Amino acid sequence: MDALQILSFMAVATLLVISPGPNGILIAKTVPVSGKSAGFANIGGFIAAFYVHGSLSILGISILLVQSSQAFFVFKMLGAVYLCWIGLKSLFDAWKNEQTPLDSNSKPKSSSLRGAFFEGFLTNMLNPKVSMFYLAAFPQFVPIGGGASSAYTLVFIHAAINLIWFSAFVIMLSRIKKLAVSSVFARCLKSVTGTVFIAFGVKMAFLKPLENN
Repeated sequence: MDALQILSFMAVATLLVISPGPNGILIAKTVPVSGKSAGFANIGGFIAAFYVHGSLSILGISILLVQSSQAFFVFKMLGAVYLCWIGLKSLFDAWKNEQTPLDSNSKPKSSSLRGAFFEGFLTNMLNPKVSMFYLAAFPQFVPIGGGASSAYTLVFIHAAINLIWFSAFVIMLSRIKKLAVSSVFARCLKSVTGTVFIAFGVKMAFLKPLENN
């Protein structure tokens, strides 16, 4: 790969990372209530999903999503249902106000970190837009004959951009963690993020295959 290819891919990947989407909403929901460590666990899930998508693209399996309208429909509906489920759960928690805001001296449990990791992983794994990025844009930057090493270098670049951007987001949100001590703030946050997740889920349900765009 030459420098121009790498810089071009970095520009495309950066636009994908910083564009508003479920990842930022998930972190905005997680950090003020569950803490900074849980936010970084979300990011770890994002990155793990990128490597899975990248591997599927390299193996050619992701092509099924555009070649088969049925496969694409099932995949996008799974993602839509999952996002709506997160949103409804957040709204239910806000209504019941069951979750106690994180105490400033408490440490997150390993189970909560695992949960945050898998939330981040599934949010990206079941997102057809991420899959289409690795199917449509990603292969264009892999040099002919470059092999898996070149492809995984691009996945690493995407993951690094994601890590830098959302780490800054996590650190910024952790500075307002004291606001989460307020049950009113926690309830409002869950209500807003829950509504946005449902909106993303509905939008995903109407997403069209790449070949129809």
